[in-house]
Amino acid sequence: MAAIIQPEKVAPSTYAEITRDVVATLGNPSKTYYMLLAFVIAVLGIGVVALMYQIRIGLGVAGYTPPVMWGVYITTFVFWVGIAHSGTLISAILFLFRSAWRTAVYRTAEAMTVFAVMTAGLFPLIHVGRLWYAYWLIPYPNQRMLWVNFKSPLVWDLFAIGTYFIVSTCFLTLGLIPDIAAVRDKTTGWRKKLYTITALNWRGTDQQWRHYSRAYLYLAALATPLVLSVHSVVSWDFAMAIVPGWHATIFAPYFVAGAIYSGVALVVTLLVPLRRVFKVERYITTDHFENLAKLLLFTGMIVGYAYVMEYFLAWYSGNMFERAAFWNRAFGDYWWASWTMIICNGFLPMLLWFKKIRRSIPTLFLLSLFVNLGMWFERFVIIVVSLSHEYEPYAMGHYTPSWVEWAILAGSFAWFFMWFLLFAKNFPTVSITEVKEVIPMPRRRGAHS
Repeated sequence: MAAIIQPEKVAPSTYAEITRDVVATLGNPSKTYYMLLAFVIAVLGIGVVALMYQIRIGLGVAGYTPPVMWGVYITTFVFWVGIAHSGTLISAILFLFRSAWRTAVYRTAEAMTVFAVMTAGLFPLIHVGRLWYAYWLIPYPNQRMLWVNFKSPLVWDLFAIGTYFIVSTCFLTLGLIPDIAAVRDKTTGWRKKLYTITALNWRGTDQQWRHYSRAYLYLAALATPLVLSVHSVVSWDFAMAIVPGWHATIFAPYFVAGAIYSGVALVVTLLVPLRRVFKVERYITTDHFENLAKLLLFTGMIVGYAYVMEYFLAWYSGNMFERAAFWNRAFGDYWWASWTMIICNGFLPMLLWFKKIRRSIPTLFLLSLFVNLGMWFERFVIIVVSLSHEYEPYAMGHYTPSWVEWAILAGSFAWFFMWFLLFAKNFPTVSITEVKEVIPMPRRRGAHS
């Protein structure tokens, strides 16, 4: 794939100009930035109030109705885990394939990963109700001679989230080191002290670059299979059960494909306002968005194929319970959720076959919002609809989320966007060093700073 940074569009004539442009994003942003930050903090406050109310009154304020005891919280947990796993996977795979166009988008994907893991990790705690007993999930020697139940999906999720958070954080911080050093040399005051500490004495020597390149390559090679395996663990939360609609071997690749799909969509959602607010249109170009659109189309076709196979296998199996479960998905009480999922994830992305759509940034932004909506409803359909319609008719029920759950859901998005906005304000969201690698060598002397 051809390099995306084209001189006639970006026209960074010197290395110093690239450094200056990216460092400028860390200065005083526009009023739009502060308005966005104030809005997400206000929404986060609503979510915190709802959580405090749930802790005070009890988990009964949620809309749980037997047999549906996994609702919005676990749905949102799986959604954020999928978002988290896609970011590092996108960055690592594009790096291993030496895709030049990753330079402008991978930092956003990696930051998105870390903050999405931080968000996902909250929901198993919120779901269990009594957050102060969360340490029971951690295997450690204790005087009560108790040990965790390794058959519990909550324990699987703990290990999955912990492992992936460590690796993704290392991957992000390692990639930031050369850029932080470049910013360190251009700033003063408290920022210079912060960047001096976080740059880890980076001086750009030949030995440092050699070790850095090798470590980044090893981490990318480690992160790729780790993402596949860890997100497969999350899919086994469901596939190991006998609930109709869950007990299927397709879940592991299905969840991984869906994770990449939703992650690419959220990267587009983040990049569109980012390039406008921080004025980096010269570095995040229409060609970058077109390549992301192609990746979105590819993963969307895989997800659409998985949807078709789910319904086909339910029919082909001859299992009356599987057939009833999928009939209920399409035409039962939750038909609106199922068709929202199918339309947003299966039909709308087919518009990306048209180049005019792929190169229209406002259209891509709107489409990415629909894809994220559809992917949340996909998890809702898998979890809630399957649990509400199992084997015995007398045991079936209907689940309606409460205002507390919706408020905490909104708060989780605000929590994510708050951290991302703070990150974008204080650290380079466009890689200085890698952008320099893909532009033509400056012709003038003294332009290598």
